[in-house]
Amino acid sequence: MSDDDQDITKDCNGTQLHDGDTVHIIKDLKVKGTNTTLKQGTKVKGIRLTGNPEEVECRVENIKGLVLKTAFLKRVNS
Repeated sequence: MSDDDQDITKDCNGTQLHDGDTVHIIKDLKVKGTNTTLKQGTKVKGIRLTGNPEEVECRVENIKGLVLKTAFLKRVNS
């Protein structure tokens, strides 16, 4: 494997994610530091890839700079 193969960000099904993709959350997630719980099926638009292939950055329900684990995300076919 080359270094490029290791830096590919994938969702829970192994589908490659790109900047600007739309994803669904596959499990209810509590957001640390707030009383907010992101419900299963919540649509997240315009994700941004980070340097870590297991995390993406996004904005959900007025929470800016939220980092989500890709293990809890499923890419929406568009």
